[in-house]
Amino acid sequence: MATVILARHGRTTANASGTLAGRLPGVRLDDVGVEQAARAGERIAGVRLSGLVSSPMERCRQTAKALLAGREDAPRIATDKGIAECDYGEWQGRPLKELAKEPLWRVVQANPSAAAFPGGESLATMQSRAVAAIRRRDAVLDAEAGPDAVWVAVSHGDIIKSVLADALGMHLDLFQRIHVDPASLSVIHYGADRPTVLATNTHSGDLSWLNPPTRKRRRRKRSSDAAVGGGAGPGL
Repeated sequence: MATVILARHGRTTANASGTLAGRLPGVRLDDVGVEQAARAGERIAGVRLSGLVSSPMERCRQTAKALLAGREDAPRIATDKGIAECDYGEWQGRPLKELAKEPLWRVVQANPSAAAFPGGESLATMQSRAVAAIRRRDAVLDAEAGPDAVWVAVSHGDIIKSVLADALGMHLDLFQRIHVDPASLSVIHYGADRPTVLATNTHSGDLSWLNPPTRKRRRRKRSSDAAVGGGAGPGL
């Protein structure tokens, strides 16, 4: 199967003010977020991409454009509601410091699988549709471009955390142990037997090592087995 780079959108005006943006319209990257997205684009500039999919939220579409800026081989930006922000219902648009006083806040922190936002969706529903969307898109690109295909999904913090938790085999109740910063990049390879998490919440480093080997330097046939002892790493 293919490999997905999970990119969280850059910092927004809502992030900076401590507001839960949710699905409110008009939430855009601030100046810091624009710079963060540009740096993330530099990190993947050498990666041959087979596709890019974005959440429909404006901040993600802004980030997606920044990731592809200046690329001659830029893929078309597709959008997928499956990786849209969690529907926080009546919570969206409210200050986080105010929400932290709500009884539901402790459920979200300690037992997220039981958390459902008033007028919105549950975190379990959010994870289910996000994981399904990522795996479905990954399978399509694998079929179209082959198992060495690399693609990008631009989404949101809780969405990416839930997808990483699934790939790590973690119960949703443990997903708050995962941290995903604005404009950070995480990487999952979906193998035949299991997903392999290659990176989480990274902020620096060229990711061109994700490219498949050239014909002159062919890699050993990819195995779905985990290498005992850790293996030789990419490019060997």
